[in-house]
Amino acid sequence: MKRNRTYNLTVFVALLLLASSCMVGPNFQEAAVEAPESYRFQDTTATKSDTVNWQVLFNDPVLATLIDSAMANNLDRLMAVSSINEARAYLGMAKADLYPHISYSGSLAYGNSQAPSLSAMSSLNAVANVNWEIDFWGKYRRATEAAKADLLASEFGLKALELSLVTQVATTYHTLLDYRNRLEIAQRTLESRTESSRIIRERFDKGIVPEIDVNQAEIQEATAAASIPVYERSIAYTENALSVLIGENPMPIITETSLEELPFPAVVPSGLPSELLERRPDILQAEQMLKAQNARIGVAQAMRFPSISLTGLLGLASADLADFNSDDAFIGSLGADLFGPVFQFGKNKRRVEAQREVTEQMKFNYEKAVLNAFRETEDALVFISTTSRELEFVSKQLEASKNAAELSRQRYDGGVTSYLEVLDAERVETVK
Repeated sequence: MKRNRTYNLTVFVALLLLASSCMVGPNFQEAAVEAPESYRFQDTTATKSDTVNWQVLFNDPVLATLIDSAMANNLDRLMAVSSINEARAYLGMAKADLYPHISYSGSLAYGNSQAPSLSAMSSLNAVANVNWEIDFWGKYRRATEAAKADLLASEFGLKALELSLVTQVATTYHTLLDYRNRLEIAQRTLESRTESSRIIRERFDKGIVPEIDVNQAEIQEATAAASIPVYERSIAYTENALSVLIGENPMPIITETSLEELPFPAVVPSGLPSELLERRPDILQAEQMLKAQNARIGVAQAMRFPSISLTGLLGLASADLADFNSDDAFIGSLGADLFGPVFQFGKNKRRVEAQREVTEQMKFNYEKAVLNAFRETEDALVFISTTSRELEFVSKQLEASKNAAELSRQRYDGGVTSYLEVLDAERVETVK
């Protein structure tokens, strides 16, 4: 008897080892992408770069506070955190399918369903049930693999969202400073236009200048006044957008500095193009989505094969309450079930084909994420390169415009030129 038990245990362990070593479906292979050796618009030789802290990069306490508020209260980020918890729960559910499922049942009955002359009957049973589907084809292991990849994809998705959130807050904040700067310029321009209108009106009253100069001055004064509510509206819109980003109701945003006072951030090293594949969370997210979908092919393939389940029952049952604790009340059983498809008109085959096509779509999505990452990096590099040169030329043009406007006003005061020349020179100065 002992030898038979040892033999049965050996067979059972061998069966488990065989089941754990068999998994249908393709193993995940990293998608091959070709990274350029260098960026097109990189000024210096590409080297390995370190992660740049946004707080050091921006160096603005107000902006840092706004970003911290967004990280704590932004609703999109809170949804992303919740999705991670959801993915973690699904992973726990997938892992649970790898182990036996234990349940219980019990019943108690007392009465007489026969003739009233017969004595009443009683019954009581309490049973523990065990059901374990052996993961012979790797269906549940593939499902767990997919759930793990989904969890990682959710975590990388959160990191990608956080980077995007920092960018949105910083961009909106600097846009707000820009509109406030434009509003100050518009207010100073209105003061200047009002003073010019007063002087020209006095000159007209004395017969020094024609009436058309008065009309042109009034037009310029009204134009300057009309621009003020435009910028006030833009400021309100931007404050509202920034308030939503930080998870607050629309409210005024208090700033402590002007756009001109902000220091230029240090140059951010672009690093090697191949680093993008390891650093960009959106690329890593797309890769994990591809890995999860690849594992689902194995789940679909395993559903084409029969499933093997071990079942067990252990408990007590008795027709008399008094005999419930006796040895005769013990019941137990152990068995195995085999269930599999025979003919379903190609449904299971089509399920595998569908999962393969979805995996192909995820592969294209990963390649798209890589291409988009390279494009965004190239766009940023060319923007930095061309904007720095553009700023240099615009600064020179601004100095020349200021000088031309001052000379035009002097010429007009001396009666050498018309007021149109002054307006044209001031218009160029204001635009710059």
